[in-house]
Amino acid sequence: MAETLGDLTRTHYAGTLRTEHVGKTVTLMGWAATRRDLGGVIFIDLRDREGICQVVARPEVSATAHQGADRVRGEYVLAVVGEVAARSEDTVNPKIPTGEVEVSAREIRILSEARTPPFPIEDDINTAEEIRLRYRYLDLRRPRYLRNLRLRHRVTMEARRHFDEHGFYEVETPMLTKSTPEGARDFLVPSRIHHGNFYALPQSPQLFKQILMVAGLDRYFQVVRCFRDEDNRADRQPEFTQIDVEMSFPREETIFDITESLYVKLGRLIDVEVRRPFPRLTYAEAMERYGSDKPDLRFGMPIRDVTDEMRTLGLDTFPGLVDAGARCRAVVLPMSAGVSGTRLRKINEDLWLGRIVPDAHVSKRNLFVLKASDDAVTNLGKKGANEAVARRLFEKTGAGKDDVVLVGTDAEEPVAMAMGILRLEMGKELKLIDETAFRFLWVTEFPLFGYDAREKRYVSLHHPFTAPRDEDRALLDSDPGKVRAKAYDVVLNGYEVGGGSLRIYDSELQAKVFRILSMSDEEARERFGFFLEALSYGTPPHGGIALGVDRIVMLLAGEPSIRDVIAFPKTASFTDLMTGSPSPVRDDQLQELGVVVVRK
Repeated sequence: MAETLGDLTRTHYAGTLRTEHVGKTVTLMGWAATRRDLGGVIFIDLRDREGICQVVARPEVSATAHQGADRVRGEYVLAVVGEVAARSEDTVNPKIPTGEVEVSAREIRILSEARTPPFPIEDDINTAEEIRLRYRYLDLRRPRYLRNLRLRHRVTMEARRHFDEHGFYEVETPMLTKSTPEGARDFLVPSRIHHGNFYALPQSPQLFKQILMVAGLDRYFQVVRCFRDEDNRADRQPEFTQIDVEMSFPREETIFDITESLYVKLGRLIDVEVRRPFPRLTYAEAMERYGSDKPDLRFGMPIRDVTDEMRTLGLDTFPGLVDAGARCRAVVLPMSAGVSGTRLRKINEDLWLGRIVPDAHVSKRNLFVLKASDDAVTNLGKKGANEAVARRLFEKTGAGKDDVVLVGTDAEEPVAMAMGILRLEMGKELKLIDETAFRFLWVTEFPLFGYDAREKRYVSLHHPFTAPRDEDRALLDSDPGKVRAKAYDVVLNGYEVGGGSLRIYDSELQAKVFRILSMSDEEARERFGFFLEALSYGTPPHGGIALGVDRIVMLLAGEPSIRDVIAFPKTASFTDLMTGSPSPVRDDQLQELGVVVVRK
């Protein structure tokens, strides 16, 4: 039968005891990680959120404590009173911070018994994720996840201190708001009082934070939950957390400076020096050099445009493709990689048959493979190629002796995507990535619009409130597809960890952008009327950024998935295995809401 806590009060966390505590009487509380009976002396590893400490129950010290220890099993919850003692030299455990001390128990209370867990409560287990998420409350006891949640807490606290020091106010914005779908689908919440009407959970506080600038708040931030009803994806969550930031009268440099200085502080949490200023690439430069708008700079292998060289090389295939609008992009595999011919054939097959770029409409044209050697150039010459052009190709790509040059050819967008993913895949495979490095950069000057060929209209690449660059505003009337945005992303190790923009604060310009997006004035008023009205009452220039907490903590913790840094994540299919949600609700609940469910 479980005992009560009584008048006991914890004096220390188990994981905090050190040699300076020797001789002190302590009261510890936690879980029995392991129990070992060695010839009448019982050893218990007591675990709490700060770590593990060894408890020793000897009958000659306390018969009562020894009897209590004899009843203990794994994951029992205990209260232990005893004296901290130094371990003998031959029993010191250097693998744990408390390894030089132990607690000689005078009293052990069993506060709660436990069933045998479905998996070991320790790191480095092979239990399937589905089982661990089903028993998430047990999974979270593992030291790895306790460390991750502690780091997440420190990240958000550091952010709050940082923005407070820079004059920002934290303001909460509504969770139940109006549906203004842009990009992902909204999660809808039916109104019980107003049948047939719905609230939406916010995809971000975008309109509210802009309205706070109209209201004169000047500098706002919020650690906020956001919701997006997206299609299932491996490392996305339907609910996520961001550090949301907005300020009045900023230049891009102002936002960059405040953001970079925050990341310097976050790096210190894990003893990493984050260097400033962050390098910058325009969107066009990033796509040209790395085939990605979030390039990983922890290794080289830049992509080079070799369209002119391939066109004049003297091989029949390329002139016709280039004249038809194709581009030729090259990456170089170092000679030291020793990539075999078999592997190169597999790379070629993966790249152009859709295994590397499953959703891209790339063609099935082969990669052109050329080794940077005299023999390879001579063999090209025998096939009618211009040897001088081949050597110029090596020079342009930076290929050294016996390096391998891979050239992909296709329309500009698919070949950029394909070669960007190829660069990243080969960087991982050849172990060229410095896993200890933290490489930040800014990507700027994104296109303001994309073109949806299926719907035959322009769409926002960020959101419709992003301001065009001043020098491109004239193109809004003549060629909207060429307009660049005052938008920027901050990228870390190939992940976008933040994105923002300067906003439109002129109601006429906002109306023009809505029209370019094929939105009628009536539709704009219906969806954004409250916001457009706010703009008409004197709106300061403003802008901001949103930083993704889940991804930031994932990278700082060195975890492979954001699910590893979220206390209660959903699966890839957006289900909660612990609670069993989403789940049906009772018919009377639906009737009260005025909702009729059509079941598939």
